[in-house]
Amino acid sequence: MSDGEPVGTAAVRAAAARVSSQLTPGHGPPSLRDLALLAEVDPGPPPRAWTEAHARLLSAVLIARARTDALGEDLGFVERYFDEGRLTRPAPLSASARADLYASVAEYLGAVGWPQLAARYASDALIFASTPGERYRALSAQAQALSLNAEFPQAIEVVSEARTLLDGEGWAPEDGSLWLLYADALLALGRADAQRLGEIAQESEDARPDDPYWQFAAGLIRLTGLWLRGDVPAALAKARQLLHGSGRARSYRHMRERLLGMVSGLLAVQGEYAEALGVIAQHQSHACHTICFPNLRATVLLQVGRDQELIDATDGCVTMPDHCLFALPSLLTRRAVAFLRLGQEKRASASMASALSLIERTGGSQLTFYMLLAGEVERLLDLVTVERSDLSAEVAAARAALPRPEVSSSEPAIATPHRELTVTERELSRLLLSDLSLGQIALQRGVSLNTVKSQVRSIYSKWGVSNREALTQILRTSRG
Repeated sequence: MSDGEPVGTAAVRAAAARVSSQLTPGHGPPSLRDLALLAEVDPGPPPRAWTEAHARLLSAVLIARARTDALGEDLGFVERYFDEGRLTRPAPLSASARADLYASVAEYLGAVGWPQLAARYASDALIFASTPGERYRALSAQAQALSLNAEFPQAIEVVSEARTLLDGEGWAPEDGSLWLLYADALLALGRADAQRLGEIAQESEDARPDDPYWQFAAGLIRLTGLWLRGDVPAALAKARQLLHGSGRARSYRHMRERLLGMVSGLLAVQGEYAEALGVIAQHQSHACHTICFPNLRATVLLQVGRDQELIDATDGCVTMPDHCLFALPSLLTRRAVAFLRLGQEKRASASMASALSLIERTGGSQLTFYMLLAGEVERLLDLVTVERSDLSAEVAAARAALPRPEVSSSEPAIATPHRELTVTERELSRLLLSDLSLGQIALQRGVSLNTVKSQVRSIYSKWGVSNREALTQILRTSRG
């Protein structure tokens, strides 16, 4: 940024002026052409003293980078101009310019995966917002940050206020915020509301039918609804369409990474564990783990009985001071199950207690126990009950959230094991009915032969048999 000369070229200044005027509702959305141009602009070092022109340009560039997924500099781009939430040089700016700039910083930080910092800047934007449009922008950025960090009770209030503003002011749907819609979708995901997800997807599709970023987001939200309904084949087909389609080139990093996690989870549900791990194998989490790849891997590792590997791979996550809260309860719960299987009950109880405390703090999510056996979770809750009487309310809420299979009283009784089989043991039992050798089973599941032998011994013990022939007979009998 030059201190004395006009900021940027004439084309850049014109694009920045147009984008700035369109960031608040009522003026139509910024064009993708202007955003693409500004996303490649480097504003340079901070000026000796900020002017309105400097602030508006930086605001427009931040929005352009956020909305075209040009996130290469990550947090460093903000730190060039800000230190602990304050501009690094004198800034005699108007309240309107500050509201605009802070809201843009918040949206950019949300896009690069720093929701805690984003929430702080969004709060600052709300302090300076003096018009309904400025307030709507700040609320949308705040909703984005709070929902990405799973701070659901606050996010619910913010989303509601922003939607009331949008409707009350009579602004066109295309003037709305995609991140506000996405925040609403994350709230629906947290309460497992597939119908609401479908409504939000339709809203996104209708608001900007020619905007590829909005259409990709709509597809992801619609996919999430299919996943919640348990329609695995349709969900996997939709996921692969999004993952391999040309539209993926114009989408947001956070959404692409959430898509990868869903693909991995869907494959694991179908028993395709090697492929489920392969989909996410090369991906690393960004700074705050808004999408936590170790947690995504943990879900699959738990299914195949690689419990110690799960613990080793997630040790770093649980020691992070600023890990995103969205994935943390799920991660802690999966570690608790792994500790339980490894016979480390004290550590299992402590990890589960931490998960329950976070679930209560963030407003809870019905998805925390997804793909976990109710029996193992019940055992963990029993341990927490003994160790932490202060968490009795959280334990009761968790028990109520566990899925309960419906059993018809007219169904004939079938043989059952002495103790509940784990997900891994159920899958292994299916393979034991085949002609595969234990070595071939180990190769197919991506584990060692010794691991398979250990798991087979556990299955024998639970069924009260001593060899594969007896197990095969009882399994076939139990299946009718």
